[in-house]
Amino acid sequence: MSTDTAQEPILQITGLSKSFGAIRALRGVDFELRRGEIHALAGENGAGKSTLMNIIDGIFLPDSGEIRLDGQVVTIKSPAMAQKLGIGLVHQEIALCPDVTVAENIFMAATNMSRAPLMDFAGLQRKAAEVLGRLGDIDPSAMVRTLSISQQQLVEIAKALTLDCRVLILDEPTAALTEREAAILFKIMHRLAAQGISIIYISHRMVEIFENCDRVTVLRDGQFISTLKVADTTPREVVSAMVGRVIDDLYPPKQRSEERSDEIILEVRGLTEARRFRDVSFQLRKGEILGLAGLIGAGRSEIVKGICRLEGEVTGEVILSGQTLALESYGDSIAQGLVYLSEDRKGDGLFLDMSIAANVSALRLRQIASGAGIIDDRREAAQALRLGARLNLKHGGIGQPVSHLSGGNQQKVAIAKMLSVDPKVIFLDEPTRGVDVGAKAEIHRIVRDLARKGVGVVVISSELPELIGVCDRVLVVREGRITGEVSGAEMTEDRIIYLASIGSQRRQVA
Repeated sequence: MSTDTAQEPILQITGLSKSFGAIRALRGVDFELRRGEIHALAGENGAGKSTLMNIIDGIFLPDSGEIRLDGQVVTIKSPAMAQKLGIGLVHQEIALCPDVTVAENIFMAATNMSRAPLMDFAGLQRKAAEVLGRLGDIDPSAMVRTLSISQQQLVEIAKALTLDCRVLILDEPTAALTEREAAILFKIMHRLAAQGISIIYISHRMVEIFENCDRVTVLRDGQFISTLKVADTTPREVVSAMVGRVIDDLYPPKQRSEERSDEIILEVRGLTEARRFRDVSFQLRKGEILGLAGLIGAGRSEIVKGICRLEGEVTGEVILSGQTLALESYGDSIAQGLVYLSEDRKGDGLFLDMSIAANVSALRLRQIASGAGIIDDRREAAQALRLGARLNLKHGGIGQPVSHLSGGNQQKVAIAKMLSVDPKVIFLDEPTRGVDVGAKAEIHRIVRDLARKGVGVVVISSELPELIGVCDRVLVVREGRITGEVSGAEMTEDRIIYLASIGSQRRQVA
């Protein structure tokens, strides 16, 4: 972490405001970024973080306010102008061309402006190797489609650095990274800060902010709330500033002893898919929330998708309430009451351009159709309103496109879609990824309410505090096998990591 944060600001924003029609996205926001500083920007979805970054990057023009760069007032009219000023924005969604090389991606803007009749591939690769040397071991001649997500992210950062970047904006950069990949990224961030590059770091993850940032600025409802030195505050104080209230109940109470049931709602026996998981067996009790932990690539999602017959040639038994199921497809799974919430809600979980009502009814259209097989709009609307109220869904009308909702409310629509079929077991894959802390608390409450109503719940999460806080019991997966089970006092991060990496219930003898 940068140790000298008492320098003059490289970027200073004063009284910035921006409206989109009747919606006031920013209201007189102030922000300051110092040289060589890693400065976190925190706030719930809809707080104005993206609008502020898009103004700094020249995507939007502010309605009022002032931006100073190196003490000079600037008007940033486009991303190209932002780049010339030394501002680079790495979006959460990676936007590279997969079918050309790393070097061509890094210098694509310069190549497009070049008037040279032929491409100097050797020169591009040589220059790409120089900038990549600051970041990691990536072959500049490799096709981007062959790279991991973390490597692609480094290529995005390399693009920004080639533009003589002085201000680097990273928007949720660890959302798709493993813990090891994230650790590498943090080392690179600190190295860049030590070289004098100033970094704005946007994240919902308090652990990342408190381990890597010098200061944190909080926005709420489009307004500046506070800027705090990380060393002088706590995650609880930052979260309270973000949501405007103290959140003491991020995780609802777990099962009480008198609530625990011996009734097995779901049993899996010997589930096997030749390449990805083997001999997986477990039980889920009524009213229980069961967690699946493991490193990225351990096979957690693959196991759940195999149970629901979403992919793979799967063998083994799936027994629901004592009855062995004959499942051939996900349609069969839904019909039996087993539903899956994808970790990629935008890619697989929702139809973003369709209405809330249409999304909620998508799994089983027959139940909102008339006798002639035509969708009854009134029944569809009533279903969406009923389930939306149950989940405290915030919207401007159930005819509103899902793309217009915040991340947390999009996730509630995805959950409502599953509840529309009255499921018996719900598999939730990374249920709070990309949502703010207030929405996380609501989703955790929803999950516990479902369990208390008798729905079986299985949660996959890469955030160990979430698994420990939400689940009654956690199974640990390693290389496609269940290697351990933890509950009660044994449910600790150290124990789960041990089982995920060592892969045995037996403890090592010192």
